Amino acid sequence: MWLSQLSASQRLALLDLAHNVVVSDGLLDPGEEGMLSEFKAEMGLPDSHETGYLPLDGLAETFPDRRSRVVAIINLLQLSYADGAFEVEEECLLKEISRLFAFSEEEFLLLDNWVRRWLVLQREAMGFMA
Repeated sequence: MWLSQLSASQRLALLDLAHNVVVSDGLLDPGEEGMLSEFKAEMGLPDSHETGYLPLDGLAETFPDRRSRVVAIINLLQLSYADGAFEVEEECLLKEISRLFAFSEEEFLLLDNWVRRWLVLQREAMGFMA
């Protein structure tokens, strides 16, 4: 969501951060794989594009403005819910990224709440189409 607003280097970094989130709980769920494919499609990258681990050092410099940071956190939160559960390892990683982005705990919780409500609306819309 809103991935087109990121620079090319931010898109690649976000994909690697997504990899960090997906492997943080030790399981790769089909829902997470599907969401990674959606990210790649929205970014105009082939599904075969490889992702890898991204160290968090320097992350704030890669995403220097609030807009890119919000886009990153929203998409990573959405990914963390792709398997139906927000695992503690995913939550810890996303909270660390949020701290590096200078978001307060309250801001993180607001973004998390927004993503959860968005996911409910997406499921509701899919029900209309069934």
